[in-house]
Amino acid sequence: MAVGGAAAATSIYLRARMCGSRTGWKRQQNKASVQGHLEERRKFSSGQKLSSACPERNFQYLMQNASLDESQAGIKIAGENIDNLRDADKTTLMAESEEDLKSLLQRVKEESAKEGLEDTGSRITATLILSVFTAVLGSLQFGYNIGVINAPQKIIEQSYNATWMERQGKEEPAPIDPDTLTTLWSLSVAIFSIGGMISSFMVGIVSEWLGRKRAMIVNNALAFVGGALMGLAQVGKSYEMMILGRFFIGVFSGFASGLVPMYVGEISPTNLRGALGTLHQLAIVTGILIAQVFGLDTILGTEVLWPLLMGLTVVPSALQLLLFPFCPESPRYLYIIRNKESKAKESLKRLTGCRDVSAALNEMKEEKRRMDMERKVSILELFRSRMYRQPLLIAVILQLSQQLSGVNAIFYYSTDIFSKAKVTNAAYATIGAGVINTAFTVISLFLVERAGRRTLHMLGLAGMCVCAFLMTAALALQEKVESISYLSMVSVFGFVAFFEIGPGPIPWFIVAELFSQGPRPAAMAVAGFANWTCNFIIGMSFPSIADRCGPYVFLIFAVLLLIFLGFTYLKVPETRGRTFDQIAATFRRTPSLLDHEVKPYTELDELSPENHE
Repeated sequence: MAVGGAAAATSIYLRARMCGSRTGWKRQQNKASVQGHLEERRKFSSGQKLSSACPERNFQYLMQNASLDESQAGIKIAGENIDNLRDADKTTLMAESEEDLKSLLQRVKEESAKEGLEDTGSRITATLILSVFTAVLGSLQFGYNIGVINAPQKIIEQSYNATWMERQGKEEPAPIDPDTLTTLWSLSVAIFSIGGMISSFMVGIVSEWLGRKRAMIVNNALAFVGGALMGLAQVGKSYEMMILGRFFIGVFSGFASGLVPMYVGEISPTNLRGALGTLHQLAIVTGILIAQVFGLDTILGTEVLWPLLMGLTVVPSALQLLLFPFCPESPRYLYIIRNKESKAKESLKRLTGCRDVSAALNEMKEEKRRMDMERKVSILELFRSRMYRQPLLIAVILQLSQQLSGVNAIFYYSTDIFSKAKVTNAAYATIGAGVINTAFTVISLFLVERAGRRTLHMLGLAGMCVCAFLMTAALALQEKVESISYLSMVSVFGFVAFFEIGPGPIPWFIVAELFSQGPRPAAMAVAGFANWTCNFIIGMSFPSIADRCGPYVFLIFAVLLLIFLGFTYLKVPETRGRTFDQIAATFRRTPSLLDHEVKPYTELDELSPENHE
């Protein structure tokens, strides 16, 4: 009979839920009635038998505030009761009970799906498109400055030498020492990463102080300073201006690498968060490709025009400054950090195109309620707290898997790799790798919400590992087998393609997904610092490692890729389709999402007995 009671309770729940999803019911103000509803909800959520005296209209009132998560909880319980019905004594249950319950279950699934689509505002709006596009202009600039320095290397070195000789003031000045020239060039390249390391560690502080949108606007000042210094270095006959400009543009890129994924992740609907988050990486690789094309000696990679090539970085900043006034601030920042509910509502309405944004606001209320129960998380507390240790480890390892995969070695030295593999027109082959890079980032954009983050990351790591082995074999045999140069090209293209399927875009935005609003800025700062540090280490150490290891250098990356693949399989959770608070709950030691559905904050919480005492 216990099964029959549970089935009856579930049937009442489902009927009331469907009725409540279609029609509204007036709020009963009687305190005793509210307490009765709360008691029934507590019994239902804990699996206890509901009071037989509880009228069905109370369920109708109770369910009018039920969210999509709660209705899904009801669906889950209803499914379990169907299984119980199969084993129950047929003499005590009507044969058609199971069919009735199945019918109700199907109907409530359809209603919940429809209501969920309406409540969450999951459609793409013009304001959302404009906001994401404007934000990722910073990512485009980041990518442009990664790729722009490589093509005109020889020309810039000649400019350094000319400046050195002119400063001597002699009739027959001596050219710059090769070691000094190498040092100046290495500093010009590496100081970009040093600037990024410094600013990435400050992302959390700046984003909390200025807000996501305003921080990106102010950050453009660094881009203008850096672009002006690099663009005028030839006129000023100063390689110090060039190096200092690279530092400022590195600081800009460090801020952009943290602020852009944070802003895009916070303004995106849950079901589009992965796809829109991938646009950050798409903008980066597009910027790299643009820099590679513009850097050709037939376009801007000449002795006269290379300063213009370096100074073009200010164009995206100018466009971003023009467009940002039309974009809303992150509603999560406005409500959870600044406690400005009215402005957060207005921002949500603009982003979603919906008049009623109560479902999204309730989710933020629940996250804020949990956040208010904890002290504000600093970077030091992030390391000390056991609660954040596992997600922080995952965030850092994922960033390492991106940088230590060897892809930067491909980007920095692909022309040299193609030349050694005896590929004709190596510079154009490098641009071909850039095209592949961009194309597969677009493919990842459509796959990330279908296949999931974890699956794509593992697929990318596995594919890169295979390509690393093939590249090693091709480089080792290139002297013996002339036609194997084509295998080198295919391996490079495959390596880049698999990188953009998973390890390229996913580590940037999954960090924002692994943490709730409180620790998110600090976590983004730590993860960004790890990424930039690895970028600097690879850029400085790969040439010497390649000289020592020869064609077997990519075996090191293959081993690292295997390690990262195993870690992802064992430790990284799937975050697709889950709210920020649900994801954060998976790492809590107390019973949470792993055991129960997380119930969002509703008006019933305001009417609880504690709030009336």
